[in-house]
Amino acid sequence: MSRESILARFAAGWITDSPLETETAGAALAEVLPPDTVLALHGDLGAGKTTFVRGLARAWGESGPVTSPTFNYFLLYRGRRQLLHLDAYRLTRPEDYDSLLIDEFLESPWCLAVEWPENLGNRLSENSWHLFFAIPEESRRVLTLAPPA
Repeated sequence: MSRESILARFAAGWITDSPLETETAGAALAEVLPPDTVLALHGDLGAGKTTFVRGLARAWGESGPVTSPTFNYFLLYRGRRQLLHLDAYRLTRPEDYDSLLIDEFLESPWCLAVEWPENLGNRLSENSWHLFFAIPEESRRVLTLAPPA
């Protein structure tokens, strides 16, 4: 798929009906996501955010386990592009993000994928990309992307 068709599909709402399809959508976005990008992942528990991040990681050459960073706060994957997967669910104040020293870990080209970005207040860049996960039916997901203007 071309860059334009991938972005258009996400803009219209990329529909997935299985975890594998959600992972495939992640791999597709990995092909067009600019280097050094923050990707804010918005969605309820079980919406497929970690599965999507697994698709990013696989597309960038990570072959090991890709799991939820809930109890670690973040996990770092080093494929062709560095991927830092942050779960901000347990951060109670935006200032807690600062204490994680995330910027110290980022080496270009990188992607910072953030679950529960609303817990970070204004800590994310205005240039962040936002991906919204909706669950219209039990096994269906609709992934809608809002890149920066």
